[in-house]
Amino acid sequence: MRRWRVIAVAVGAFCALSGVAACENVPPPAERWQEIAWPFPRDGWPAGRAFRCGAASCGDEVEVYVRPKMGFCDCDRGVADDDEVDRVADLDLISERFVPLEAGRVVRLADMPGRIRAYDLKTAEGARHAAVGIAVSRRCDLLVAAAQGKGEASAVQRAALELLASGKMKDWMIAAMEGR
Repeated sequence: MRRWRVIAVAVGAFCALSGVAACENVPPPAERWQEIAWPFPRDGWPAGRAFRCGAASCGDEVEVYVRPKMGFCDCDRGVADDDEVDRVADLDLISERFVPLEAGRVVRLADMPGRIRAYDLKTAEGARHAAVGIAVSRRCDLLVAAAQGKGEASAVQRAALELLASGKMKDWMIAAMEGR
């Protein structure tokens, strides 16, 4: 009986140390993401920032595109419903062919309220991607983000929210919304 206790303690210690080592080797969220050039043509809004997280760090490659749209929000209601997310979240820049997977949910980014919604998206080449649209507001201004990846929508959403919740992105979003 004592032998089994020693083995159990040894296995437990090994697992705990392995877990600590694994956590220490995972780069922080900001280091997993590489900023890339804004890939879309000019439109009525300034270009934003674009980021890519490779498959080794995010499970599947995920890209996130984020930008402010100043003066483009209902000043009283903010982002009130999923139809507004469908219209403003820049998914149409990735592809005109996107279909919501489910009703959206309330989200808060950099202390701004809004909504997030998952989509099935077909690229111009016919490939299927998961996508996420996010729209948050402050006063009469919007901050929108679109994310896409080949994995499941929940994984794309988790990766996008991880990036957008990082300290550097929060600071940038707040500054962008203040016009700095």
